[in-house]
Amino acid sequence: MIEITSEAELRELVGEVMLRAAHKERPRLHEHDRAWLARSPFCLIATAGADGSCDVSPKGDPPGFTLVLDDTTIAIPDRPGNRRVDGFRNVLANPHVGLIYLVPGRGDTLRINGRARLVRDADFFDQMIIKGHRPRLAMIVDIDEIFSHCSKAFLRSALWNPETWDPDALPSRAQLSHSMEPSGASLEELERYYGPEYLKKLYAG
Repeated sequence: MIEITSEAELRELVGEVMLRAAHKERPRLHEHDRAWLARSPFCLIATAGADGSCDVSPKGDPPGFTLVLDDTTIAIPDRPGNRRVDGFRNVLANPHVGLIYLVPGRGDTLRINGRARLVRDADFFDQMIIKGHRPRLAMIVDIDEIFSHCSKAFLRSALWNPETWDPDALPSRAQLSHSMEPSGASLEELERYYGPEYLKKLYAG
């Protein structure tokens, strides 16, 4: 392997940034950013702990689940999950976060970098109730920069093209859990857990 060890070497290899990409970041939400957040049902949140260990967590809800508080602040509700709270623990140690918002069928994405904090209650929690579930906590992100990202990764991967989909080529979630996540549960129990009843548990707990 020939390792790259400096930005100068990296630039020599990949070239200089394109002009239209060099200064596209902005410090506050544009009206088009607000519209994107209103249509997005899914985002990825990247965090890092004080020791540099990293985590990327998916968050999803009906479109518009991310609440815009003002031009430089957004709020993301927490929903019931496995309670590992890896990303939240990172935020408590290191507030810097990176987010990518997706809209199904669109190749371009919206990226937000900023600093996060956790709140256990606020007046706006009532605006985040979904199917009777009021979040127990929310992550507030103070935006440092926001920008749109091009669609090349989605075009190369053909992610939204159903002709490329083959979800059954891999073991089921129950099979993966049974093979790699020792819990004492049988495969039959896991298949029931991840079966049709799983949808009923999305906002329970």
